Amino acid sequence: MPKLLLGPLLRHTDTTSATIWVETDQPCTVTVSGPEPAPSAHTFTVAGHHYALVVIAGLTPATSTPYQVLLDDEQVWPLADSSYPPSRIRTFPEGGDPEFLLLFGSCRMPDSDDPKEMRTMGTDALAAYATRMHEQDERDWPDSLLLVGDQVYADDTTKATKEWISKRRDISKPPYGEVADFEEYTRLYHESWASPLARWLMSTVPTSMIFDDHDVRDDWNTSQAWRDEIERTSWWHDRERGALASYWIYQHIGNLAPDDLGDDEIYEKVVAQGRDGDAADLLREFADRARQEVNGRKGTRWSYRRDFGNVRMLVIDTRSGRILSGGVRSMVGDGEFEWIEQHADGTYDHLLIGSSLPWLMPHAISHIQSMNEVACRRPGWRGRLAEKFRQVSDLEHWPSFRASSDRLTRLILRIAKSDVASVSVLSGDVHHVYAARASFPEEVKAAVFQLTCSPVHNQVERLMRPLFVLAWWRPLAAVFRWLMFRSPHIDPMPVEWSKVSGPFFGNAIASLRIKGRHAEMVVEQAEGGRFAPRLKPLTTVVLTDDPNNPAASPGRRARWRSRRP
Repeated sequence: MPKLLLGPLLRHTDTTSATIWVETDQPCTVTVSGPEPAPSAHTFTVAGHHYALVVIAGLTPATSTPYQVLLDDEQVWPLADSSYPPSRIRTFPEGGDPEFLLLFGSCRMPDSDDPKEMRTMGTDALAAYATRMHEQDERDWPDSLLLVGDQVYADDTTKATKEWISKRRDISKPPYGEVADFEEYTRLYHESWASPLARWLMSTVPTSMIFDDHDVRDDWNTSQAWRDEIERTSWWHDRERGALASYWIYQHIGNLAPDDLGDDEIYEKVVAQGRDGDAADLLREFADRARQEVNGRKGTRWSYRRDFGNVRMLVIDTRSGRILSGGVRSMVGDGEFEWIEQHADGTYDHLLIGSSLPWLMPHAISHIQSMNEVACRRPGWRGRLAEKFRQVSDLEHWPSFRASSDRLTRLILRIAKSDVASVSVLSGDVHHVYAARASFPEEVKAAVFQLTCSPVHNQVERLMRPLFVLAWWRPLAAVFRWLMFRSPHIDPMPVEWSKVSGPFFGNAIASLRIKGRHAEMVVEQAEGGRFAPRLKPLTTVVLTDDPNNPAASPGRRARWRSRRP
């Protein structure tokens, strides 16, 4: 009898359709029981591992349908001893939900049985949110979840994973205890997604994802110098191939709508070849093409779009899509940026831009990154020293790609001048929580914010906390701003911003709550440990005017009323 190894994960969901992802221990037919008629799909095989993405169509808008998962007609989900509420497919109403709740956050390490690692990681905010959901009416459950980077840590593995790897190869040789290939990546996903609370949450809350550097390696694609150095190692090619192939299976295909899956040539080929054979070689070839740069373009596009009624979400790949060679530095290639600009147009009230890396950062860090990018272009030892400083200090966010950052700013400004209520960039990566409001030389109608929530389960070192606080200090920022503007090679920033909340530290989860044209961000901190996770309020920031509460103006903290009537 086949067994369910991982999942089910509820992925793309809209008004009438949904997709559910699973991994099994052998080839089989996966059926989702509950919807009528019950849809099914045969697994496809990659390097001896078996997966299925079941497309469920013909659902009724604004309904909640409990479901079960069957493998070859034997029920395997819910688990026989489960005490959790039934997993559900909750479709969106036509025209959008009058109240929309999106969770987001980044940087989630797995659970660990090692006491030292348990103390270092703290309480998993995703598990704490799942605990709350068990006590709620499902009308209060989140409508969607965005995991905005670092779902797995390929370069910072747990003690248990290192022990597992050591049984496969000699970890006294590079890449040591880091993952080396596709097989070891599958271990990371099992370790991260198999924890009971997070597994149940992702079985019932539609989840979107995008990778960041630790999904592959710290500072992935920081610069061409970084790539030149890493590509001289004996292990990097297998590592990056394994990263992209596993990302495609575990994260990317679930981001796509059923129509997009039907138009995806690689998905069609993998499913067809992997049904009766093994599609590993096909995905390895795809991964090699995906990282190639040709005429300022990449071999694939990982960015995607989601619509939730009056909310549009554009999720941008800020890692694999970078253009670094030929003397050009772009966070996103021209072709992909054109796609982003095209899909930013439309009729909606709120635009959410998912970017693993913040667009607006602490002022001092932002100015340093812009100056460092110019310094790295200097010939000789000065440029080499600046490059070393860039890599050691992680200077590889939007401000260190100033041409791309300014292009994103122009796009946000154009949308903010239209009749939308808000534009928010949702980010993680930097291991602290903050909200910053943007302002422009031109008048805009929309409220524009940078909203950052990180980490979900991986606390920042205490030594770094005062540095992040200092980086927001205005006098220090003024010094670096003066130094930056002395350079004839750096243009003035086309946007100003001010911090309205934070920085906060510790594991946290953010929720973006939207009701009509009103929006707020609520951030809660996780505490209580692995076996009693819970959330406590951290900060609430009003993003747009609340017509029912004139005292709540954008940028102010406010108490959010219950979503329930």
